[in-house]
Amino acid sequence: MPGTDGSADVRALIVDDEREVADAYALRLRGYCEVETAYGGEEALSVIRDSPVDIVLLDRHMPGLSGDDVLTELDERDFSGRVVMVTAVDPGVEVLDMPFDDYLCKPVDREDVRAVIDQQQRILAYETLGEFFRVEAKRAVLEAELSPERRREHEGYDETAARARRLERRTRRLLPDDSILDQFDEIEREGV
Repeated sequence: MPGTDGSADVRALIVDDEREVADAYALRLRGYCEVETAYGGEEALSVIRDSPVDIVLLDRHMPGLSGDDVLTELDERDFSGRVVMVTAVDPGVEVLDMPFDDYLCKPVDREDVRAVIDQQQRILAYETLGEFFRVEAKRAVLEAELSPERRREHEGYDETAARARRLERRTRRLLPDDSILDQFDEIEREGV
């Protein structure tokens, strides 16, 4: 976050078919956040499938599977991170229908790369927080209304509780101050 030593808990993926470019962006983020590189669209999808990624910095024009194709695939997979197109191609009106979160034109300097990571981290943190609150509210209501025995028999309760735990971990990792999560537990949800 601005004014700190970085966004160390953020997991970023740099995707560019030009190795020098991808490695240069990764170098700009080294020590600032957790960063991995992929040198093509197929490799990027493989990395995202196999490991958690919060923010993707994605080149738009690559041979084989283009950035546009990767973006479409991520949208179809309901990717829960943020995607920033980082490309030398000037955006046209077709970008209106593309599911990316930000668009940067190359060359991008160190401060801009770090600033976009900070911005997207904050946005993702609050999106995840909202999703956690929705899921946790449902879990808390079920816990308040069902006996322990009925909760054990209720397949949806276990799934909801597991999802709430995953969202809570991610939210705590992404938020610079996670004390807001503790306030959620203070709300009484049982009937009077």
